[in-house]
Amino acid sequence: MVSIALRPSEADGRRVPGHWEGDLIVGNLNKSAIGPLVERASRYVMLVHLEKGRTAETVRDGLVHTMRDLPAPLRRTLTWDQGAEMSQHKSFTTATNIDAYFCDPASPWQRGSNENTNGLLRQYFPKGTDLSRHSVEVLKFVADELNTRPRKGLNWDTPAERLDSLLELQ
Repeated sequence: MVSIALRPSEADGRRVPGHWEGDLIVGNLNKSAIGPLVERASRYVMLVHLEKGRTAETVRDGLVHTMRDLPAPLRRTLTWDQGAEMSQHKSFTTATNIDAYFCDPASPWQRGSNENTNGLLRQYFPKGTDLSRHSVEVLKFVADELNTRPRKGLNWDTPAERLDSLLELQ
């Protein structure tokens, strides 16, 4: 694992798009999960459908499927916690050309955008529910709602608007 301390400093400033934070939100009895991905500069959200569980291989495949076709300016880094579900990070990097970095243990604030997004997602996916019952279409609908929701931290822009403006500068 590569420490967050070695992540490019441009990711810290939130001015350069393409630096992502990721995690899992888990469902009832930790048997189901959804993988939220949040772009740091814009707060743009993508949700990884994990229909077949949350093994390292399933998470890797879901991340690759979700991120491999992003335009080059949006494929810089991914920051995750030290969960076992990311033990296939090297093959993820090989497949996507996105470098993976890992937070320090018990340091959720190092992925603050993701932690905030997880809280927003719980409005749609309450704790204790079976997350595997949600289709790809439902996940896209929820991501679209979050991406078109104005955010105070973005001076009332939506994440989609902010992402578009950041990409125009690239």
